[in-house]
Amino acid sequence: MKIVVLGAGIIGIATAWYLLDEGHEVIVVDRQPDAALETSFANGAQISVSFCEPWANAGAPFKVAKWLLRDDSPLLFRPRLDPNQWRWGLSFLTQCTTAAFERNVEALVQLGRYSHESLKELVARTGIEYCRLERGILHFFSSQADYDNGAAGAEIMRRHGVDRRVLSREEVLKIEPALAGFGAQVAGGTFTPSDESGDAKVFTQQLARRCAERGAQFLYEHDILALQRAGDGIAAAHIAHTRTGERRTLAADAFVAAMGSYTPALVKPLGEHLAIYPAKGYSATLRLKKPEAASVVSLLDDSRKIAISRLGDHIRIAGTAELSGFDLNLDSPTARVRCAALVRRYEELFPGVADTREPNYWAGLRPSTPTNIPYIGRSSQARNLWINAGHGTLGWTHGAGSGRALAELIAGRRPGMRFGFYNA
Repeated sequence: MKIVVLGAGIIGIATAWYLLDEGHEVIVVDRQPDAALETSFANGAQISVSFCEPWANAGAPFKVAKWLLRDDSPLLFRPRLDPNQWRWGLSFLTQCTTAAFERNVEALVQLGRYSHESLKELVARTGIEYCRLERGILHFFSSQADYDNGAAGAEIMRRHGVDRRVLSREEVLKIEPALAGFGAQVAGGTFTPSDESGDAKVFTQQLARRCAERGAQFLYEHDILALQRAGDGIAAAHIAHTRTGERRTLAADAFVAAMGSYTPALVKPLGEHLAIYPAKGYSATLRLKKPEAASVVSLLDDSRKIAISRLGDHIRIAGTAELSGFDLNLDSPTARVRCAALVRRYEELFPGVADTREPNYWAGLRPSTPTNIPYIGRSSQARNLWINAGHGTLGWTHGAGSGRALAELIAGRRPGMRFGFYNA
């Protein structure tokens, strides 16, 4: 078939790759001049199959209420006159039960394993290099109470077959000696040796180049305006050049909506309502002044809810979530506080290791669902429209598997995992 993929982040590009494997003619459309220039650009860099707990849990409402007025809080909810935000929030509350949490964890672990297997095969097949480090992910705690909660969380994950190990302070420092200077404030940690890290932007752009070499057509710098319905399907996508305004109509046999947080607006006129809301995340990427003193194992700092990942001679500090619409501003008072908090925390952990004069701040909109489970499957409103969106903070983790799974669904095959595909 001729298939148009709308969106060139990690999800869209992975989908395009596996559609090419199935023998389809593929066209990828994106408003940016290259792949991975929005949410996939400067994320936390972690492939966190084993650290995939959904935000919604029994204690989440109390934490959100406590953090409501703090600009530097890990999860910031700023109420707006936005019915989509309130609907999302109410749906999120329905997931804050133990039963829902367990159910959602199971789905995320299943997708994570399938995706990690797919990524490994893809890297072996293509030889793409992207600052990959297969050193695991180390989650450290700064208080006994948080450590106890972390150990309980590890037990939940072990019930789902995840090898998450509970560590003493000494074991944490043995796995990542660079934390020694902060060691007195480490209560303990958990560790999953099978997880890894790497640069999502570099990987996605390299995979896009290989898709082009295999015959995929890329229409960069094109806004995606609307989908044109015809009977029970989609006949065409209307697009326009971002600079000239020149309009084009792309007819195809099938369409894939992989536009992250912007997917719901595209499909809403068709009667498709997706519970996806943007969660603004921040990162800082610092050049290392003392690479030999920097961490190599990818870290999760529980007290600040941030990820720290080594990318060659740079370090990436990323985290926080801000539910405040489609704002990408880095200059607002709130944004400045949240950006500065990332660098300040890194200096607390590793003083003098990185050059903080050029922090290379970035913000991206994570397409989040109340369950943290993405929509992967066929549209409920159009037989030839497929959805691959809503991956939240786990787009890099779930990218390869989501693209592979959707290509298999389009081919009429059931992917080999226990997962609730959309409209399957």
